[in-house]
Amino acid sequence: MSSFVLKGDIAFNETREKIHTIEDGFLVCEDGICKGAFEVLPDEYQNLPVKDFTGKLIVPGMTDLHVHAPQYTFRGIGMDLELLDWLNQHTFPEEAHYKDLEYAKKAYSYFTYDLKRSFSTRAVIFATMHTDATVELMDQLEETGVISYVGRVNMDRNGGVDLQEASAEVSLQETREWLARVNGRYAKTFPILTPRFIPSCSDELMKGLGALSEEMDLRIQSHLSENPSEVAWVKELVPESTCYANAYEIFDTMGNEARPTIMAHCVYSDEKEMEILKKHGAYIAHCSDSNMNLTSGIAPIRKFMDAGIRIGIGTDVAAGSSMNMLKAILNAIQASKMYYRLVDQSVKPLTFEETFYLATEGGGSYFGKVGSFKEGYEFDALVLDDSKMYSMRNLSVRERLERTCYNDADVIISHKYVKGENTFQR
Repeated sequence: MSSFVLKGDIAFNETREKIHTIEDGFLVCEDGICKGAFEVLPDEYQNLPVKDFTGKLIVPGMTDLHVHAPQYTFRGIGMDLELLDWLNQHTFPEEAHYKDLEYAKKAYSYFTYDLKRSFSTRAVIFATMHTDATVELMDQLEETGVISYVGRVNMDRNGGVDLQEASAEVSLQETREWLARVNGRYAKTFPILTPRFIPSCSDELMKGLGALSEEMDLRIQSHLSENPSEVAWVKELVPESTCYANAYEIFDTMGNEARPTIMAHCVYSDEKEMEILKKHGAYIAHCSDSNMNLTSGIAPIRKFMDAGIRIGIGTDVAAGSSMNMLKAILNAIQASKMYYRLVDQSVKPLTFEETFYLATEGGGSYFGKVGSFKEGYEFDALVLDDSKMYSMRNLSVRERLERTCYNDADVIISHKYVKGENTFQR
């Protein structure tokens, strides 16, 4: 890995509530690790090469904590439907095509091409139930430079004839074979167990995945409490459960602090589910765009934050219409404002500082010390050109950053660094 200095207008969260900015500052990378952000370059780094981005914004890379790669090519389609109808009419028929490896190669090339050029430096990704196609996706992702977790999806019921594994036994065996194929194959791409959600997985399959997670020390990702019909369906399928999250607990798939599970959505997670999520050290992937598109609702993110639950932001393509993390930040802020105004005025909206934190250090923490320019963090950075957003005001770095998130179409990614590696530049 190389060592270097970036010079420009630097912004990152000092705390969850405060963004630290340095105009015309210096950001030091040493062997892929951030050594800090400075107003004046310290003497010990004077001999490092300086990459001059004067006038450009330099911000931490962002983590997309929940995205479906096989859905990318039909994003923005069927948005008048609610979740279960949308899955049956659009998602499941599309994902069935990934049995054809040539189809998968082409479709995943679109996804990985755009991911490489996105604001995301880290991502947690759903594939499909097809082993060959999942390996193909992981091969392509490795070339993007983005560091990711990827899941071969498990589903042995309620997927229709074209997207349903023959049995729990077959699903678990295919999963083991997939894990064997990718073991040691990648430097940046890691496997994660992926029961789609409880309606798609029999009790036997869920129990098997819980045991496999423990046996092989593997993390899990899934969905939780996204839609009222889904929540009611889970209660029918697992009647002994006290709530949706408890159903995952019953099958030992809620993880722990060292092996945290990601649960996407949590729109209808009440205090009981919040206690379970916190107890297990789970992450919530907040997907406000898809929650609105599929009329699912508004997740009470402020309540989760106040309860000490770990949270990041997910684009959730294709129910979310874009992999653009700046758009995801904006949607999360706007959704929280509507929750405050229309649902519960005791729950204050998210601030810009807090939401930027969720997109960077909040979700980045799933990968370790990621998403900040504090000393010792892995060096993920975006260099952003906002020069086309003209203004009659003399804007501060903080104001430029906020405006960038509200006017994402007018900003250009100039360079993208992942763990110190320049993975993309215009």
